[in-house]
Amino acid sequence: MTQQLGRLEDLPQDYRDDLIQLNLVPLWPSLRAVLPPGVPARATQAIHWPYASLKPLLLKAGELTPIEKAERRVLVLANPGHGLENMKASPAIYLGMQLLLPGERAPSHRHTPNAVRMIVEGESAYTTVDGEKCQMSRGDLILTPTGLWHEHGHDGTDPVVWLDVLDLPLVYYMEASYHVDGPPQAVKQGNGESAWTRAGVVPTRVFSRSDKRYPMLRYPWADTRAALLALAEDQPSLDCVQVTYVNPETGEDAEKILGFYALMLKPGQTFTLPARSPAQVFHLIEGGIDVSICGKTFGLVEADTCCAPGYEPVTLKNRQVNSPSFVFIADESPLHRKLGVYETR
Repeated sequence: MTQQLGRLEDLPQDYRDDLIQLNLVPLWPSLRAVLPPGVPARATQAIHWPYASLKPLLLKAGELTPIEKAERRVLVLANPGHGLENMKASPAIYLGMQLLLPGERAPSHRHTPNAVRMIVEGESAYTTVDGEKCQMSRGDLILTPTGLWHEHGHDGTDPVVWLDVLDLPLVYYMEASYHVDGPPQAVKQGNGESAWTRAGVVPTRVFSRSDKRYPMLRYPWADTRAALLALAEDQPSLDCVQVTYVNPETGEDAEKILGFYALMLKPGQTFTLPARSPAQVFHLIEGGIDVSICGKTFGLVEADTCCAPGYEPVTLKNRQVNSPSFVFIADESPLHRKLGVYETR
């Protein structure tokens, strides 16, 4: 049984006034709020953002606000549990749908939060990161890690949309979030995705080791999808057909704070992810799935996104009985492991 602790109201008003005068706070009235028994207190809610509802508003933003006025034209996917004004999906994850129209350029800058772009739809746009020009196609994952210059451009004819995933809430909470504007980047020859195309065969670093902290910036969906299909075919008894986006030079997570994964659900498959400490985000690249979280079930179609709080199991069901469905997942696992609080229940 949890011990009943004293309340703030139990203390004399003059004593409370003296504490306030010296910027002091008694711990015991709030102890159970910050250290609850058994399971952490969580503001993150299970929430679903349907792309069909979001897209018209994003396109309307393109009509209402030119890129010169917006710099980055984004609608933030905010979790109501944290308050919409805080612009966070979970304690450490920011999500935003970004629109780039034909002919537009989003100027070069760099910032302290780490970011990735998951391309939702459209062709012929690109992100230039640290001088490497990364073409954008649906399902591609593009890194813009902390401190690296990056800019966006669009040479095509139709709108391009991508999902931004940043560790902005954490970096902002640490009072370490800022950006710096920069000049247009000069595009360098070569790109990491060509050097690291095949697993098990990597560039030899005996004579010249790369000085890049992030040797691979674009993870093409065509390659990731092929890896999932090959894994499922090679290990037909495998329940969880999932790959992790990693730094190919170190084998560690692609970025330091958030983890990124691609999951394939076999035709008709239902699979439950165990309850783990980190919150996680699901974005459907291909197919159709039902996601059950905290007693709620969301029907995701392509380009939909949903969020799950930590310490809750998540059940995924592929509604397609004749073909697989493919899901992009972002979570807070790298951060939890670094802090020593990661757990599975």
